Amino acid sequence: MITVLAGGTGSVKIIRGLASRSSKDLTIVSNVGDNIWLHGLYICPDVDTVLYGLAGILSERGWGIKNDSFCFLDQMEKLQQDVWFKLGDRDIATHLLRTALINQGKNLTEITEWMAEKYSVSEKIYPATDSRLETVIVTDQGPMHIQEFWVKHQGNPTVRDIFYKGAESSTANPNLLNSLKNSELIVIAPANPISSINPILKVNEIGELLTKLRKKVVAISPLIGEQAISGPAVKYMKAMNVTNSPLGVAAYYSDIVGNFIIDSSDSILSSKIASLDMNVFQTDIIMKDPRDEQRLASYVKSLPF
Repeated sequence: MITVLAGGTGSVKIIRGLASRSSKDLTIVSNVGDNIWLHGLYICPDVDTVLYGLAGILSERGWGIKNDSFCFLDQMEKLQQDVWFKLGDRDIATHLLRTALINQGKNLTEITEWMAEKYSVSEKIYPATDSRLETVIVTDQGPMHIQEFWVKHQGNPTVRDIFYKGAESSTANPNLLNSLKNSELIVIAPANPISSINPILKVNEIGELLTKLRKKVVAISPLIGEQAISGPAVKYMKAMNVTNSPLGVAAYYSDIVGNFIIDSSDSILSSKIASLDMNVFQTDIIMKDPRDEQRLASYVKSLPF
């Protein structure tokens, strides 16, 4: 059994690759730090990206449903409402039903399981926590929800700090913890370590458990050289005084990761990463299409440890 820690738009690529090899033994733990209430709806971007990706309906943008329309937002804009967060019409159906089920007393894990069934997704998807947890970016314009920072303000404000509101009181679903314990391999997707993976690690018991399971945890670098493969990882890493390189990511993960995959072009860093008591593996980590996703997934599954 394989469990993947995932968040952001990059994670779904390795998830699809692993699912193409063996979907029945694949579990995904999804970041919830990006979740946000808007227009009276509870939106879970990272959970939905995994759902849509595994259902084969994910937009090429990496978020939302492909070929969606935006009539709802067009009408909201005509009514002079703030529409900075782009919700497609079909996508809204997911958020509306999720919100209705929350109002009926269902928790996010139960709702996600129900959604997976409706979208014919056989893989198990666990939100990192059913508790309210939000990633907050502290900027020169004040603190703001991560979606406001990255989408509304397009990542322009200066980042001074990042914290995870609600993490102290969060709890993990026991079945999620059992999945980690029973997995032969735990994969940290090539996602933003600060905003996509760390919110998962901050949930009570998850980070602590992974330190005990370190030898079977493998992380795929989200950086090649000093550049993120996608997204604002470097900006967040600099704000948190994490060196923007695969070595910096490896050091950041060193308490919970015993195995680290870097791009072949970063081979010069192998010995330094190995000094962190990590097994280091090198391959092409770029995933441009389904063939690349399957290639990297096969490589991860074949690692000799």
